Amino acid sequence: MIRVFLIGEAKKVYLDLKNKKDKESRILINSINRVIDLLKIDPFKGQPLNKKLIPKKFQKKEIKKLYRVELSNFWRLLYTIESGKEIEINIFILEILNHKKYNKLLGYK
Repeated sequence: MIRVFLIGEAKKVYLDLKNKKDKESRILINSINRVIDLLKIDPFKGQPLNKKLIPKKFQKKEIKKLYRVELSNFWRLLYTIESGKEIEINIFILEILNHKKYNKLLGYK
């Protein structure tokens, strides 16, 4: 069983986008929902990030593997995977952010 959770900042951004009625927000919500459906089928769909690129705020939470998925309009979704009880995989979506915030978070220029 594969379960996907939106947590922390990702959940806030998702709910904010869902409450907006503009075209860009609807496109992003559809993109996020498609990614969530894909992750339920293939948890490793995203691109693994180099351990050196994992932001300190995630390292403090002992996140050792971080994956990235590109969304519509140059937004990014960051997630990690944990094994649950028996045959269970839990995917935690940690961030949903635009390209500028993504670059800042990962230290790109």
